[in-house]
Amino acid sequence: METPMRQRFEEYVFSLQEEIITSFEKLDPSAPTFKRDSWLRAQGGKGVSGIFATPPPSDVSPAPQTVLEKAGVNVSVVHGMLPPAAIKEMRADHSSIPYDEKNSLPFFAAGISLVVHPRNPHAPTVHANYRYFEITEKVAEGEGTGKVIAWWFGGGCDLTPSYLYEEDARHFHTTLQNTCNQHGSELYPAFKKWCDEYFYIVHRQETRGIGGLFFDDLSTDKHARLSDDVARPRSPEDIFGFIKALGNSFIPSYLPILERRVSMPSTDHHRRWQLLRRGRYVEFNLVYDRGTKFGLKTPSARIESILMSLPETARWEYMTDMGSDPESEEGRLVAVLKKPIDWAGSDE
Repeated sequence: METPMRQRFEEYVFSLQEEIITSFEKLDPSAPTFKRDSWLRAQGGKGVSGIFATPPPSDVSPAPQTVLEKAGVNVSVVHGMLPPAAIKEMRADHSSIPYDEKNSLPFFAAGISLVVHPRNPHAPTVHANYRYFEITEKVAEGEGTGKVIAWWFGGGCDLTPSYLYEEDARHFHTTLQNTCNQHGSELYPAFKKWCDEYFYIVHRQETRGIGGLFFDDLSTDKHARLSDDVARPRSPEDIFGFIKALGNSFIPSYLPILERRVSMPSTDHHRRWQLLRRGRYVEFNLVYDRGTKFGLKTPSARIESILMSLPETARWEYMTDMGSDPESEEGRLVAVLKKPIDWAGSDE
C-alpha cells in the first residue's frame, strides 16, 4: 500500500530540520547547541521547535560571541477540524472543497519554518518555509482518515541583508533558480516576482529584503500565476519532488554566504543600521505576514513558536537619516529595496 503523502511529508520535514540544525551547529562548534523542544497539541498534532539563543549578558558573564544571535528551525504537524469560515475562504483557490455554513471538515497541515538572525551586521538574515495542507472527507470516529478532497503545497525562501553584497545576492538567487529550472522554466521568475510582491512593507514603500521565492496553492489545479500550457510539476509526486529539491537547496544557498561574512570586522555604526533593518523586519512580520497573523488568531496556538521569527533586538529612530545618502553602504541597500533587482538574470 502506498504511503500517504501526509506521512511522507512529515518524515521529510523532520529529517530536513535536523540536517539544517546540525549544519549550523558544525559551523560554530563552541556555541550553545540548539534546544530541541518537542511538543504536543491537545487538539491534535505535534512538533519540534529547534531554537538557538544565548544567555543574556550579566556583570559576571558577558554574552558569548556566537555566529548566530537568534534562530529558530521549527516543524509542526497538526490536524483537526476546519471551521466553515476558513473553508469558505479557501474555496477561492480550491473550488473542489465542499462548503456549507454549518459543517466543519478534517484538515492536516505540516511544515518547516525557519528564521536565522546572525550576529555580524554583514551576515544576512534568512527565512524559509515549506508546507503541505490537505482536507479530507468526514468519517465516523475510529475509521481512520477520510478520502483527500483537496491538497496543496506552498513555501519559499528569502534573504534579508543589512549590507548589500552583490556576490551573495547572486549566489542565493542563482542557487534557487538552478533548483527551480530542473522542474520548469517558468517557476523561478514567477515565484521570484511573487516574493518581491509578498514581502513588501507598504507603509515604508520598500521590500523587507532582496527576495527569493514565494509560492502557495501548488496542486494539480490551474494556478493563477503559472501558464497552463507550460511544463511544471503537476502530480503530488512531482510537486513533492520540487519541494524537496528546494528544501535541500537551503544549506548550499545560505551557508557559503554566512561563512563569508561571519568574521568581517564591524563597528557600532554597522550594528546601529542592522538593528534599524531588524525593526523593519518586525514591522513586516507583525503587520503583514499572513502566517503570523493566522497563527496569532488561532485558538491554543503556540505563541512562542509563532514569534520565534522576531529578532532578539531591534531599533527604531524618529526620522533617522541612515540610508538616506544614496552613495553610502546603507543607501545602496535601500535602493534595491525600493526597486528589486533580477539577481539571477532570468526575469523577462
